[in-house]
Amino acid sequence: MTLTLREGLEFKRQEVRRVEYTIRKLGQLAGISTRTLRYYDEVGLLNPARINSSGYRIYNQDQVDQLQQILFYRELGVSLEEIKKILSSPSFNKLEALKKHREKLLKQREQLDLLITTVEKTIALKEGRIAMTDKEKFIGFKQKLIEENEKQYGEEIRAKYGDEQVNKSNKKVAEMTEKQYNEVSKLALEVEETLLAAYKTGDPAGELATKTADLHRQWLSFFWDSYTKEAHAGIAQMYVDDERFKAFYDKNQPGLAEFLRDAILIYTGMRK
Repeated sequence: MTLTLREGLEFKRQEVRRVEYTIRKLGQLAGISTRTLRYYDEVGLLNPARINSSGYRIYNQDQVDQLQQILFYRELGVSLEEIKKILSSPSFNKLEALKKHREKLLKQREQLDLLITTVEKTIALKEGRIAMTDKEKFIGFKQKLIEENEKQYGEEIRAKYGDEQVNKSNKKVAEMTEKQYNEVSKLALEVEETLLAAYKTGDPAGELATKTADLHRQWLSFFWDSYTKEAHAGIAQMYVDDERFKAFYDKNQPGLAEFLRDAILIYTGMRK
């Protein structure tokens, strides 16, 4: 009996569904360690389909598909806790998730292509084959900065301040001169260093804390269309409320996010 194309595809799907993997085989397939898979099981992110008579974890196609989703989200910088919430949500749609992954990966590829083009032009410049403007030298890096900010914090920032304000901020970054780009990069490092020194004093109203808050204001001015004390205080509070912002500031010293928030609230006169 000859199968139709539709029947043949359905038969192949059923065959794929019957494939099972031990934890070692799945780890090799996905390029991750068995330790990682065990941890995913422990935290309830990816449980095996069953445990066989020998006590080994056995995974089927459903777990393979779920692991793919987990690794997609991890590649995009999403925390395991957030991934678990996303995948366990009743509204989670695998096809829509894949489409969103594709869109974000295309943006990343666009960014990489831009950086490669910048490198190639710089090589050609050094070899004397082309001329290159200062703006061209930094366009790839500025676009990378925009994309990284969008990837990590775009959703929250857009929800809080609106698309128009965020788009204006991105436009300011894209139009930065070489001097401005160097200044904002230097300021970012100075904020981190001064914040750590201020934290060690234990006084969010002290001289170093005030200097940190003022440096942070200067840094924001490179991105914001206009500055207000209320907005400054609002973003400082978000550094504490949003786990990703909090993790960024607390990576070197736990408590830095709260200290920076307090220093900015005092600096802006918004502390209640």
